[in-house]
Amino acid sequence: MMHNKTRILVADDHPIFLRGLAQIIETDVAFTIVAEASHGEQALQLIREEQPDIAVLDINMPQKDGFQVVNEMRSQGLSGTKIVFLTMYDDESYLDSALDLGVSGYLLKENATGEVLHCLRAILNGRLYISPTLSGYLVARQKQREALLQKVSGLNALTPSERKILRLLARGLTSRDMAATLHISIRTVQNHRNNICRKLDLRGHNKLLEFAIQHKSEL
Repeated sequence: MMHNKTRILVADDHPIFLRGLAQIIETDVAFTIVAEASHGEQALQLIREEQPDIAVLDINMPQKDGFQVVNEMRSQGLSGTKIVFLTMYDDESYLDSALDLGVSGYLLKENATGEVLHCLRAILNGRLYISPTLSGYLVARQKQREALLQKVSGLNALTPSERKILRLLARGLTSRDMAATLHISIRTVQNHRNNICRKLDLRGHNKLLEFAIQHKSEL
């Protein structure tokens, strides 16, 4: 029955790819496509109107990219929709940024038609899905992270909010940028930065920034 189906929005600026992906998704009776968007602004509007269970978004779209759409969703209280990102690039920084945003799935477009149903089913079962092509990077990233935790014991004392600040700092965001991204005050960001410095025993004006950039892939 229709009301038992998981409601999906798909957004991509390439119409043939968009329609093909939507058709593949609807071959599974568990899913129904409730909206298709060709750019980020339209995707955001349709997410507001339809409130789909899952939105499959191309990262690189006109008007608003996938990251901007998700940030605006968060600011508008649209957190009930889970996010799957599509991308043409196996760039590790894109994946890191997507994971920082809390996406539920991350698909390379070259493999998307073969993986999208596996991804959506994994999300329904409460799991994170990352394209297997990127699994080697994820394993190496985890090993590097574990080694850094052993080397810098203070990292274990960071709160989830402080970890997020540290990762955003590694991406080059200013305190003002972080405040806007996380929807908190600049003073709160600065308090987090001061707490991180204290816990990691970092002294000096640029020491926190240097640490974040040096260990970007491990945070």
